[in-house]
Amino acid sequence: MRRGQIILFNCLAMIAAGLFLWLAKDTFDGYKIQILNLIAINIILALSLNLIYGFTGLFSLGHAGFMAIGAYVCSILIMTPDQKDMLFILEPAYDWVQNAQAPFLAAVIAGGLAAALAGIIVGYPLLRLGDDYLGIATLGFAEIVRVLANNFPRLTNGALGFKGIPDYANLWWNFGWCLVTLYVIVRLLQSNTGNVLKAIRDDEAAARAMGVNVFRYKLLSFTVGAFFAGVGGALLASLLTTIDPKMFLFTLTFNILMIVVAGGLGSLSGTVMAGIGITVLLEWLRVVENPVDLFGFELPGVPGMRMVVFSLALIIIILFRREGLMGMRELSWQSVARVFSRGKA
Repeated sequence: MRRGQIILFNCLAMIAAGLFLWLAKDTFDGYKIQILNLIAINIILALSLNLIYGFTGLFSLGHAGFMAIGAYVCSILIMTPDQKDMLFILEPAYDWVQNAQAPFLAAVIAGGLAAALAGIIVGYPLLRLGDDYLGIATLGFAEIVRVLANNFPRLTNGALGFKGIPDYANLWWNFGWCLVTLYVIVRLLQSNTGNVLKAIRDDEAAARAMGVNVFRYKLLSFTVGAFFAGVGGALLASLLTTIDPKMFLFTLTFNILMIVVAGGLGSLSGTVMAGIGITVLLEWLRVVENPVDLFGFELPGVPGMRMVVFSLALIIIILFRREGLMGMRELSWQSVARVFSRGKA
């Protein structure tokens, strides 16, 4: 296909998505709109983790820490001084925290930049470690961030967290940032930098022997992934309107990692499809936690059963399709055209 045709199809797809969101805003109930918002945020987080893990080969478990940084920075900037005055009841907030305020767009970008800065600071010593050790170290970083958020009441309000955060994160903001994330990562991977990242993932020793500054490219990938993780955390804070340190446990990183693995390490298309499917599935499986009337017998609901069922489904995926939904393949207009041409033949 020609480049002009691809651009035309991309524009048509974006127009169709915009029309769907416009219709959804007026026709869907609040629960379905909330699921759509969670889909967009989960895709942002999964794309950023796939850049780090799937395309660069860095086994990072610190995404919850970057999300927490983005969430707290954004929340501090979009809340009014009067709100902060009522929230900080354990200890008064620092003056610069009390008076800091910015528009939502600037606050989300600031949350992403703060997470990116943390990625640089943490990545400089940690990215010299091997795969398993890097995973353990980044998991420790995420836990350190959570503990600090729990023990700095003048900055984060301690264990109470923030309540009543302005709910600016609607469908347009969330899916707009989702589109920006996808575009930036696609352009990055289609450049020479993306080829270098894939070379490092496939054979780091060979890439280093060819003169590639492996550490610099690793740090670049880690920083970009941390930025979009911070953006996702900022959007999530505004969507839920409440945050506290208990939100950012390891299970949050695990949920994002499940989307990446299920979609396929090294596949953006698989990440998007898995982000949609897993988010919907997690909500749909809530039915197994409620009492069920089966053939006249009432089965009591079991709290947490949906995660058990979902974990079993993930085990089945790993056993029978360990490369994930798409593997390392991408869904493109060329592949769609080939499918239709085969159907006509």
